[in-house]
Order: sequence, then structure tokens, then C-alpha cells
Amino acid sequence: MISRIDLRGTLPDDLRAVLPRAELDVEAALAKTRLLCDDVRHRGVAAVREITARLDGVELTSTRVPVEALGEALAALDPAVRAALEESIRRARLVHRDQRRTDTTTHVVVGGTVTERWVPVERVGLYVPGGRAVYPSSVVMNVVPAQEAGVPSLAVSSPPQAGFGGLPHPTILAACALLEVDEVYAVGGAQAVAMFAYGTEECPPVRMVTGPGNIWVAAAKRLLKGRIGIDSEAGPTEIAVLADDTADPAHVAADLISQAEHDVIAAAVLVTTSERLAEAVEKELPGQVAVTRHSERIAEALAGQQSGIVLVSSLDDGLQVVDAYAAEHLEIHTADAHAVAARVRNAGAIFIGPYAPVSLGDYMAGSNHVLPTGGCACHSSGLSVQTFLRGIHVVDYTREALAEAAPHVYALAEAEDLPAHGAAVRARFPEDPR
Repeated sequence: MISRIDLRGTLPDDLRAVLPRAELDVEAALAKTRLLCDDVRHRGVAAVREITARLDGVELTSTRVPVEALGEALAALDPAVRAALEESIRRARLVHRDQRRTDTTTHVVVGGTVTERWVPVERVGLYVPGGRAVYPSSVVMNVVPAQEAGVPSLAVSSPPQAGFGGLPHPTILAACALLEVDEVYAVGGAQAVAMFAYGTEECPPVRMVTGPGNIWVAAAKRLLKGRIGIDSEAGPTEIAVLADDTADPAHVAADLISQAEHDVIAAAVLVTTSERLAEAVEKELPGQVAVTRHSERIAEALAGQQSGIVLVSSLDDGLQVVDAYAAEHLEIHTADAHAVAARVRNAGAIFIGPYAPVSLGDYMAGSNHVLPTGGCACHSSGLSVQTFLRGIHVVDYTREALAEAAPHVYALAEAEDLPAHGAAVRARFPEDPR
């Protein structure tokens, strides 16, 4: 059901080349995506409606979801689901509110200050995927940090569902209502990103687009980056588990399965020093998979080239492997798991010990689940309040402070052969013969 990679002994120099990884060829999707985005750019909402009819099989009379549909979805929401979403929102707000930065003023010299002022993006488009699963949790994870950052205008877009009258899934709409978001669009895929980037007659343009999505969403983000800011090009979800012989194989197997449930190209990787644990997990997987609702999808994901069990000689080697892999989600199931987790450098989010599974982070930990995939955790962070803030340096110098700095400005301007830079300062001191 799942393959093994034996890296016991000397680790290869290029670990990333030998580790399992889901392939997402965004480049291959660019040509078709460019046509869709250009169509939306030139024809606006008419193009969005035609693309939606062709790709989603839904005829839209309006791309915007009526406000009353949001209220109706919330009124019809299962009380248990509503309570869970409300608690998820509460916990997410606690965590993300503490991320808000304050303006900082540095006194560089007497009469000279630089203030770093944090300003939220003016308007953002938040994408919530649809398809194999329904993701009200992604509404929470996108909206809460944007709201806590102080973004004054935000819109949500999610694919229309033929089974729900051409609207996004009712649970998505209910989550928006709980968060008091009333600007929601029934548009999915690349056309949603293009709608946000260029604007249409029904949707004003945004400054930034965030949220996970399929390959077409990732391709549109790549194409339109620059016109809009983006959080990342999200790829298939992935989990890595670093474990030793203290780990419970039933827990490890269940957690690998939980991420494999997302998609047939989802990645599930166990890195362990224990051959006994590897064997126990291999025995656990078939039985647990057999009783899950999406067993065929999970089995395909676990058997794919993107998943596997990696055997290593030592915990130090295991840490090298998980740092090279840079997983979206990394669980630590070892003795002294807190100390081991503190040594990890590359991961979207780290989950410590047997009682912090990834599924807790997906819904209820308070952390954000929109995280870097495809090894991007070695240089990028997950979605947070900081995603929606821009740092602006505000420079305030008196005449005396500028005069003190002037000789250094002159010297550097000459060194860079940019004399007008120095002249711009001299113009303020006509009495200075230099």
C-alpha cells in the first residue's frame, strides 16, 4: 500500500531528489490559463459567466451571491457544525490577533527618526476551493487573519455547485455569514483569480488574492502575480511524520490517512529510525483505510510516488531528511518531542506529540492551515496577519540632522556615480561650498 525508501547509512547529498513528492506541473497549465485570464480581462463578467458555464456546468445570472442566500444558509446550518465553526473562529482570532504588529519609531540620530508603519492591504480576494470536499474551515483561515490585520474590504469566491442552484456549498456560505462577510462570488478556478485581479462589472478589483486551490488557481496566481499580491501557489497537501520507536503506529497510520483523504495526489511521508514502527504502520494502514469513507482515494494517494516510508539511521539523520523535505505539515512522534521540534528549521507548521494531530490544526488549534507546499516551507511562511500587512518606512529628519548626514551622502553619491543624488541634498544648503 505504501512504498519504502531506505536511507540508513550515509545520506545522499541531494536529499530532495530522492524523497517522495507530489508533482504539480503549473507550467503545463499556463497556456490555457492565460487564455482564460485574458478573456476575463477583456470581456469582464460575460467571460466569467461563459467560462463557468463551460467548465462548471452552471449558468450564472449573477456572479455575486445574494446576501439573503448567506442568511438562509446560516439559518439552515446544522447546530453542531455552527458551534464547531464558532469555536474555530474564536480560537483563530486569539492566535491571529496576537500577530498584529505595532508601529515602531527608531531614533537614528538627534532630529532623525525612521518609523515602520504597518498598513493593511486595501482590498483582498479570498479563494475557497470546492470539488472533492467542502472547506468552510478555509473560509475561517482566510478571513480571520485578513480581518485581524484590519483589511477594510474583502471578498470571498468559491466554485458554484450545480446541486445547490449554482451557488457555492451552503456550508461555505454559512461560514461567510458567521464571519459577517457579505461579498461572496460563485466563481471558481482561474477565472476567479482573474476576476479578482482585473475586476468586472460585478466585482471591483483587489490588491491581493490568497487561499489554496487546484492547478488552475496556482497557474492564475503565477500569471497575475505583480498585478496582484499572492500568498503562494498552493500544491497538493502533504504530511510528514518524524517518529522513533516510542510512536504509536495506529496514531501514525491514522494521521497519514487523514491527509491522503484530500486527494489522490496528496502526499503522506513517514520518516523513522525504527524498522519495527515502519512494519507496524504498514500493517495498520490497510485495515484503517478499508473502513474510511474515501478508501479508494486514500489508497491511491498512499500508493503513489508522492508517499512513502523513509528509514534513517538516527534522529539527526531524520531531522536532515524532514528539513530537506520541508513539509506543509510536520508531526513529531519521538521521545522528548518538544526538544526535537525545536531543532526543525523547515516546515509550514509543526505538531508536537501524540495529541496534536494535523487534523487539529486543520480545524481547531487556532493556527492557520493555509501553508506552503512542495518544499516551499524552506523559504516561505503560512498565511497570517502579516500576509495582509505592508511595512512602510516613514523618514523624518530635521535640517540639522540632514546636515550631519550630508557629507556621507555626497561621498556615496560620487562612489556610485550618481551626482544628482548629492546635488539634491546640496540644494538644501546653498551656503555649503561643497
